[in-house]
Amino acid sequence: MARIAFQGEIGSYSHLACKTRFPKMAPLPSATFEDAINAVHDGTAKLAMIAVDNSVAGRVADVHHLLPGTGLTIVGEHFQPVHHHLLAVKGATLKSIKRAESHVHALSQVRKFLRKHTIKAVVALDTAGAARDVASRGDTSVAAVASAIAGKTYGLKSLAANIEDEPHNTTRFLIMSRAAVAPKRGVRCVTSMIFRLKSVPAALYKALGGFATSGINLTKLESYMIGGFFKTVEFYAEVEGRPDDPGFKHALMDLRLYSERVAFLGTYPADAFRYKGR
Repeated sequence: MARIAFQGEIGSYSHLACKTRFPKMAPLPSATFEDAINAVHDGTAKLAMIAVDNSVAGRVADVHHLLPGTGLTIVGEHFQPVHHHLLAVKGATLKSIKRAESHVHALSQVRKFLRKHTIKAVVALDTAGAARDVASRGDTSVAAVASAIAGKTYGLKSLAANIEDEPHNTTRFLIMSRAAVAPKRGVRCVTSMIFRLKSVPAALYKALGGFATSGINLTKLESYMIGGFFKTVEFYAEVEGRPDDPGFKHALMDLRLYSERVAFLGTYPADAFRYKGR
C-alpha cells in the first residue's frame, strides 16, 4: 500500500487530513517536517501532507523556509476543519484541570477557552503527542488539546468539545510529491512560486503590476528573510492560474524584469473550499 508522510503522531490533525483526503493510503508519522519530506525523497512514502496555514493562528512557522529547498513539487492542497477537544484521563474534571498541553498552533486557537477556565497553556511538539503523554502520566490536573481521534487513540475522555475560538477554524495543507502532476485542462488551478527582487525603488510594486493589469488574483504573498540577513528577502506567492495562461505569461514578464530569481514550486488543482462563500 502506498504511504503518505506527515509531521506528527497518530491521532494528530495532519493524520486526520491524510485519512480524509487519501483514505486508501497508509499514513506515515514523522517527527519533523524535514523527516516527512525526506520520506518522499527516499521513496519510503509517495506523498507528504504538510501543514502550512491555519485560519486563526496564521502560517505554520518555518514551513515556507523549507518549501523552496525540498526538491519536491506541490501537487495539491487540502483544507481540514479543526475541532479541538480538551482531553484528560479518567477521574479528571474541567475544574481539576490546571494545565493544557498541545502544539503551539493548537494552543493559539483555543486562547479564549483556556483563559475563561484559568488553564495554563504548555507547549508540546504535537497535539497527538500531548494526548499520549497525558494518558501515560495519569495526572488529573493536566489535559491535552487535541482531536477526538487522538482521544480515542490514547484512551482519554473529552471534558469539552469544539473549544476552538472560531467555529470556522481550518488548517490548510500542501500535498507534495517527487513528480509533478499536470492538472487537467478546465480545472481551476493555483500556482505556488518564490521570487527574489532586485534592490531597486518600488521593485515590488513594479514586479506585481503585470498581475493587476492581467486581472490575475494573488491569493497569498508573504516575505521572509533568508541566509540570516535582514537585507535579503524572498517572497512566497500563490497565484490563481497556470504559468502558461496568456495573462499569467504577461505578468511573469514584469515579475522577471524586476526579480533576481523566480522559481515555481508547483501548479495544482484548487480545492473547492477556496470558493465557498464567493
